[in-house]
Amino acid sequence: MDGLRLAVSWLTVLPVRSGQVDDRACRQAISFAPLVGALVGGIGALVLWGLSALGAPPLLAGLLVVALLVLVTRGMHVDGLADSVDGLGCYGPPERALQVMRDGGAGPFAVVALILVIGVQAVSIGELAATPWALVLACAAGRAAFVLCCRAGLPSARPEGMGALVAGSQPLWLVLGWWLIATLAALLISPAAAVSVLVAAGLLVLFTRHVRRRFGGITGDVLGAASELATTVVLVGSVLGSGQF
Repeated sequence: MDGLRLAVSWLTVLPVRSGQVDDRACRQAISFAPLVGALVGGIGALVLWGLSALGAPPLLAGLLVVALLVLVTRGMHVDGLADSVDGLGCYGPPERALQVMRDGGAGPFAVVALILVIGVQAVSIGELAATPWALVLACAAGRAAFVLCCRAGLPSARPEGMGALVAGSQPLWLVLGWWLIATLAALLISPAAAVSVLVAAGLLVLFTRHVRRRFGGITGDVLGAASELATTVVLVGSVLGSGQF
């Protein structure tokens, strides 16, 4: 259970003791990440339902739920998105890109990416008031991105950090299993939602191939960016499938 406790403690602000933290627990935490994503999405779905019941406008409800999700996750994923986009947008060798990601500042690429992702997520979530469980699916798929990015054969870009602990740690059967579960769950929402899950998986494969060429492998920031990418794609697909647009 150390891996599950670590996953909840690491990926949320919930007061759960992480237990023993070692290489094995970190790898197990990645394996359990989709369950934590479903938990986070469930919290967001309850808040979305409550705001809708109170008559909140869709965009306001969406923005508030996105703010809650960022708070619950300590902003780690959006921070990873910002750092990864800045690293991908800079010139120079992989070492230069990794240094830019370490600096912690938000460049123009990061600012634009954050505005677009947060805006699209807020609009999409606001339109899902009738099917708030789609948010559970999107957040679970976002954390299934961790499993896919840490699949066997994909190295770490650095010899230290979270990426070094978990890179290449997830077997292919587990990657396929989580994404199959996500696809089947999406079919309960709509065919478009199921397609969006498959599209998200495909985009993540392309994304990880690109970061391997650009950075030399994955980092903790790459995991955060992958999570936000998958979550956004599934949210958009769920909205399109609901006929709201």
